[in-house]
Amino acid sequence: MQPTPERPPVPKPAADPVTAAIRPILERAIALHKAGRLIEARAVYEAILASQPRQFDALNNLGVLCKALHDHRRALELFDRAAEVDPGVASLYVNRGNLLAMTKRHDEAIASYERALAVRPAHAEAHYARGCLEKDRGRHYAALASFSRAIELNPRYADAHYERGMVLQGLQRLDDAISAFGETLRIDPVYPFAKGSLLHAKMLACDWTGLETLDRSLRADVAASRRAARPFGYQGVCDDEASLRRCAEIFTASRFPRTDVGFPRRMPGSGPKLRIGYVCGEFREQATSILMAEAWSLHDRNAFELHAFDSGWSDGSPRRARLERSFDRFTDISEKSDLDAARLVHESGIDVLVDMNGFFGRGRQGVFAMRPAPIQVTYLGFPGTTGADYMDYLIADRTVVPDASRAHYREQVVRLPHSYQANDRQRPMSERRFSRTELGLPDGAFVFCCFNNSYKITPATFSSWMRILQAVPGSVLWLRDANPVAAANLRMEAERRGVSGVRLVFAPILQPPEHLARHRAADLVLDTLPYNAHTTASDALWAGVPVVTLEGSTFPGRVAASLLKAVGLPALVTHSAADYEALAIGLARQPGRLAEVRAALVRSRGIAPLFDTPRTVAHLEAAYRAMVARARAGLPPTAIDIAP
Repeated sequence: MQPTPERPPVPKPAADPVTAAIRPILERAIALHKAGRLIEARAVYEAILASQPRQFDALNNLGVLCKALHDHRRALELFDRAAEVDPGVASLYVNRGNLLAMTKRHDEAIASYERALAVRPAHAEAHYARGCLEKDRGRHYAALASFSRAIELNPRYADAHYERGMVLQGLQRLDDAISAFGETLRIDPVYPFAKGSLLHAKMLACDWTGLETLDRSLRADVAASRRAARPFGYQGVCDDEASLRRCAEIFTASRFPRTDVGFPRRMPGSGPKLRIGYVCGEFREQATSILMAEAWSLHDRNAFELHAFDSGWSDGSPRRARLERSFDRFTDISEKSDLDAARLVHESGIDVLVDMNGFFGRGRQGVFAMRPAPIQVTYLGFPGTTGADYMDYLIADRTVVPDASRAHYREQVVRLPHSYQANDRQRPMSERRFSRTELGLPDGAFVFCCFNNSYKITPATFSSWMRILQAVPGSVLWLRDANPVAAANLRMEAERRGVSGVRLVFAPILQPPEHLARHRAADLVLDTLPYNAHTTASDALWAGVPVVTLEGSTFPGRVAASLLKAVGLPALVTHSAADYEALAIGLARQPGRLAEVRAALVRSRGIAPLFDTPRTVAHLEAAYRAMVARARAGLPPTAIDIAP
């Protein structure tokens, strides 16, 4: 939730001489507060209240300040005292509601926002704040109603337009989301991260109108250290590692700066076992857990104690039950504030805390910002640097982060000897044999396939695909049916490139076992750039379908190359668009050659490092031991390469 930051108001005019006498002191406190000198401002506010315990502005402003300092109990006390002094100030109840929302006391927060609206029904900020809370709870339609009401009351409310766009994007109403982000920028051309959100929504919709201009502007903003893009969306269009790092640093500094809450630092590895904590918002039927399920279950329990900190939700699936059995302790932190979750991590004595989200999904970067563990690591969920000085290590491999790229990561890079990506050999694949007819695919056609998310499809990649289709008569391209807007736009783009739109076939969402099984109907997977197939590439390889990739210049653009090398198929890694297209066309035109590649893939799946999960786990454990050994020796984090 990102409510409008509370700002210390100008003190109200005071009729009585006592209040008038402290006005200069109050103005000084407010000036210090606005300047970010919070400790000094707090002392001045406290001095005012020592002499005038019922001074409303000091109570309200100090409550806002204590919230920023994570002194939640004191902040709530101050807001409640201010309400006793003057119960008719709607903004006070918004401030109070924001505090309760931050501390995950959702029902009480809603009640506080309703109190604000009872005082002032046309209070746009109260509707907006309520919308942020509903969005955070996943109640998208309630959030949408609140944001829309805030906009009715204040049509130029940029915050409400932006958050409304985020909700519309989550509801797959991409055209409406694009309009909302566009309106945000018309109101405020430098609204934080709106330009990047607009570009990402357009990529999700495969709406490439004005894309080049928007992309150039975004890159210039990042280079100038402007808050223009969120790191996850920016990875889908950026092929420059230095720019990706700068984007992450800007975002982290703005949204998740280091927060000193006074946890005492301790030496890791003091217990009989190393305690590894995994913070993840996707402990369910989702890509991260699909990859990690077996790895978590294979950790050596004689040497490691595993703790799960769940910031997401249970989907009730068999995978969720399996995941819960894989940990020594499984703790729900979804309803805990960052401070309470960080305190729980600290009290659990975690030696190495692993962030499985980064800037993706239901992450809890704010917990890591409080530094609750002596060693903090980012792994798998977000393929890149967090740009945070409180993250010590990033787990990668020699392909995704080669030697020359280490400088583009704020963390120290720990490289596993094969692919950094874990896999699950126990993934169930349905025995169902789909016919091409029931999948909407023509019998006898060569089926190129890409089940990557639509935001990964760039105009350059799509143009390569269309040239490949033109060179292989009768072939079709089988894509993920992400949303109807993207499908319509892609068919239109195909026609513009001289390819009939009917040669694009869209696959609906299926349960993972059936989804894996339907891969058998594909002949060859075509990858995307600058953001490769990650889990989708592993899906295809596990199902026995070769993947042709173009190795990129960033972490997310090198993942498929890492996977192919680790499965014994480096010949499917290309290094130019021309070679990428030539290889795909050559394999389609030479059935015998493709059959040899498929046979080699089937043979290697049982022995290659990519699907040798025990070996991957052993390398992960070696990485954790190396990190702890350095810390215990009093040495700072450093780059580490794990031996094969």
